[in-house]
Amino acid sequence: MGILKSMKDMKNMVAAAPAMIDQAQVLQAQANQMQTAMAQQAQAQTAAAFANPSATSGLSADLIAPVAGVTVEQYVTVVKGVAAYNYDQNMLPTIAAGLGIDRESWDTAAATFNGRVTSSPAFAQHFNTLYRAG
Repeated sequence: MGILKSMKDMKNMVAAAPAMIDQAQVLQAQANQMQTAMAQQAQAQTAAAFANPSATSGLSADLIAPVAGVTVEQYVTVVKGVAAYNYDQNMLPTIAAGLGIDRESWDTAAATFNGRVTSSPAFAQHFNTLYRAG
């Protein structure tokens, strides 16, 4: 009897497969829609943050001012770019150079912006918003 029951269970499973596949496809479509919506929301946040960098409460103009010609946005771009190099911090000057930032300017800007992140909660929040946005 075990073989007949196994065959019946297999037949039932094969009969149910198309419905399970349809359900999986519906779930995948919903996941894709959510992912698209989240990406659009992130793009809107990035655009808003770049358009009005002082929008984060508590940010003064001197906190978001460029350092050695490097903007906060460029700093974020370089810091995010290190992910492509398995977060090897030695690659930061190379990534910066790819954006036209010389080594001395990068070193000065990185030290200053790192200090701002650790000393100013408002700047840290602004940095985080930019970092996560795009």
